[in-house]
Parts: sequence; C-alpha cells; structure tokens
Amino acid sequence: MGLSCRSRVLCLGIVIISVLSGANVLVAHHSFAMFDQTKQVTLTGTVTAFEWTNPHAYIEIDVPDEKAGVTHWSVEMGSPSILMQSGWKFKDLKHGDKITVKLSPLRDGKPGGLLVQATLQDGRILGNGPGRGPAQPAAGTTQR
Repeated sequence: MGLSCRSRVLCLGIVIISVLSGANVLVAHHSFAMFDQTKQVTLTGTVTAFEWTNPHAYIEIDVPDEKAGVTHWSVEMGSPSILMQSGWKFKDLKHGDKITVKLSPLRDGKPGGLLVQATLQDGRILGNGPGRGPAQPAAGTTQR
C-alpha cells in the first residue's frame, strides 16, 4: 500500500532538511583556487612560526629579498592529521630554523602559497600529505 499524502510530504521534508544541513559542510571548506598550481616557487628562509592547527597548518617564514631586505611568506599546508600521514610532527619546525619550501604561489601575487614540499634543517624532505609531495620510502627500505 502506498504512502498517504501527509507521509509523502513528511518524507520529502526530511530529505530536503538532510540535504540542506549537509550543504554548510561543503561550503565551509574552501577550495585551493587562490593558488596558482601551474607554477612553483622555491624559497629558502627562516621559520618565524609553525602553526600546527586545524583545518590547515601554516609555516611562516622570512625570506631575504634582492634589495637586502626580508619578505614574510605564509605557507599553507594540509591538516595536521593529513600531514602526519606523510611524516610530519608538530615538533618538526621551530622559530629560527632554516627551511627551503617549494610552493604554488598565491594568484594575487602576495607573498604566500600552498606547500608542495619542504626541506627541513635536518635534511628531511616532506610533502603536503600523502600523494602531495615526495614519496615516502616503503617500510623496511632505505633511501640512498
């Protein structure tokens, strides 16, 4: 036997509310459209802050410029849980560390970008999460 008109309206209302309540989750997460992922810039500088925060971690670095000055860059990364999957730890960077980063720059030309990979002071090269940066060696293998 079919649903009554009242039951159909109630079911339709529940479906609409469910769809709309999930829409805010989709809108809440921004895209990476602000970064020009067709370009890469490599910078070497000094860490001023390492922000291990959700939803995205950040590396703040001061980079010497060609005019004997310093330009401050903000480098956006994935979430800490994603970064940990590719070998990052919250203790990996501290104020004053030297770092080289490869990033996709901001489209508007401001000093910032999306991390592609980072070479840490101890020589480790880490990406921006699994599949986004240098491949990690498989368990039981060594790098040469």
